[in-house]
Amino acid sequence: MQLRVLGCSGGIGGNLRTTSFLLDHDVLIDAGTGVGDLTLAELRRIDHVFLTHAHLDHVVMLPFLVDTVSTMRDSPITVHVTDETRAILRDHIFNWRVWPDFSAIPDTQSPVMQFSSVRVGQAVDLQGRRITPLPAVHTVPAVGYRLDSGRASLVFTGDTTSCDSLWESINVIDNLRYVIIETAFSNAEKDLAVASRHLWPDALAVELVKLKRPARIFVTHLKPGEGALTMAEVEDRAGAHEPRMLSNGHVFEF
Repeated sequence: MQLRVLGCSGGIGGNLRTTSFLLDHDVLIDAGTGVGDLTLAELRRIDHVFLTHAHLDHVVMLPFLVDTVSTMRDSPITVHVTDETRAILRDHIFNWRVWPDFSAIPDTQSPVMQFSSVRVGQAVDLQGRRITPLPAVHTVPAVGYRLDSGRASLVFTGDTTSCDSLWESINVIDNLRYVIIETAFSNAEKDLAVASRHLWPDALAVELVKLKRPARIFVTHLKPGEGALTMAEVEDRAGAHEPRMLSNGHVFEF
């Protein structure tokens, strides 16, 4: 399996893109602004989208994706979401007021987009690639994902604050290789991080103590203009885990 980082920032500006990853050539994990950098040929090949939650920085390109390829495909794009996230998308985006409901275009029998429910702990098998939702705690219902090739696993936490059940799920992964974990704010913005249920460097250090398996740690979702400061604090508090800052274009092979 190959995972390519299309976007991993907590905002936009310059070369910054919000969260999205391309798994092999046909699966998106989240659909932030980074999706817009794909070519038309690449967009046409996407068959599946797995969403962690419904916040705009993780879903903003989904409406444009399905609209763009709507006349270029013979089968629907399957959007894998929790039931709660699907309800939010239907009520607030694909509602014919903000955007057309592409799960009913051109009709409900042959739509451009279809939803498929995911549940924590229940793997989705895509031709031997196992994608399993993991627990997360955020301001809206959210999940992370384990991507398992059989040879190795990569965990993406999505947006989350402290979540013991997440680490319980991670610590039983015997082929764990990578953990991509968010740290959205610097320590000076702890109060904002707490209110928005994100991590900050001191909190990340506490969370990483809960990791009982060896893994390479990558930090994502840094806020624009604060990346250097936040990473310096991460390295100061959690340097024993050798965390690295995730960047656009990074490719994981596993």
